[in-house]
Formats: sequence, C-alpha cells, structure tokens
Amino acid sequence: SMAKMNVLKPQIEKLRAKYGEDPQKMQTEQMKLYGQAGVNPVGGCLPQLIQLPILIAMYRFFPASIELRQESFLWAPDLSTYDSIMDLPFNIPLYGEHISLFCLLSALSSLLYMKVNQQMTPDTGNGQMAQQMKMFQYIMPVMLLFFFNSFAAGLTYYFLLSNIIGFGQSFFIKKFMLNDE
Repeated sequence: SMAKMNVLKPQIEKLRAKYGEDPQKMQTEQMKLYGQAGVNPVGGCLPQLIQLPILIAMYRFFPASIELRQESFLWAPDLSTYDSIMDLPFNIPLYGEHISLFCLLSALSSLLYMKVNQQMTPDTGNGQMAQQMKMFQYIMPVMLLFFFNSFAAGLTYYFLLSNIIGFGQSFFIKKFMLNDE
C-alpha cells in the first residue's frame, strides 16, 4: 500500500496544485485516484488490528506466567515484572519510582520505527491531519514510556523485538523489493 502511494505521489501533487484551495474537493479527488489505482490508505491498519488480540493475551500472560517468574534475561532478573535499572528517590505520577531499560529501548525503537515509516510514506498534504500525524509520532513513544514502565520485562522486550523486526522488514522491503520506477 505504501509503495503504491509513493508511485501516486506525482499525481497527488498535481491534484494539490489544482484543488489546493478546496480541501474537500482535494480529498474527494484523492480518494478517486486511490480507488482507480487500487490503493487503500488505511491498508497498514489491518495487520495492527489482527495483532491486537495477541497483544492483549500477552499483556495478561507475562505477569501471570509462573514459568517466567525469577527467570533472568540480560539485565532483567525477573521477566514477569519490570526490569528496574535505576530506582528514583521520588515517584513520578503515572510513571513510577523506577526506570525500566526494556521500556526505554522499546520507546526509542518505536520512535525510530515511526520515523522510518514516515519517510517511506508519501506526504499527502500540509493540512491539519498531516500535522496531527507528525505530532503523534513524537507523543506515542512518550506515552509508551508512561504505560509500559511498570509492565513485565518480557512484554516490553517483546515490543522492543517487534519494533526491531518491523524496522528490518521495512528496510528490506524498501531496499530490495520496491522499485519506484
């Protein structure tokens, strides 16, 4: 879907030049173009929706798994609870009193993954929606820091690996499978 959208970028630029003052007409024409080319602008969302039930199951599995209790991996002494690399002398609301390294690495890899995917996705306009998506790119990793800091180390390690594998897939697809011409 992203590859097809990249191919359509010159035609989208022409539409933007023609209908720049009328965003509703621009959107209508852009959707017509996508329909003619067989592009689904939300095509990347389907794999995320399929993955959601698995993530919910993992969220419940890791803290409750007896097999992971007291099992160490790298710097994490227990994969069923958070991996604290530093205890803070104070409590940060919604964050906690510790810093989890797997959580930090997961948030950083998420930021990198979003940056790479943003570069691969064509710019569909300078409108408010594009600005909101750009802002979301920076807000999401911060939200991950707050949400995942107290999660099981096994789960945050899974998110880290998932981001690294996703980054590798995106790089491989862009470098070896796509031909912009």
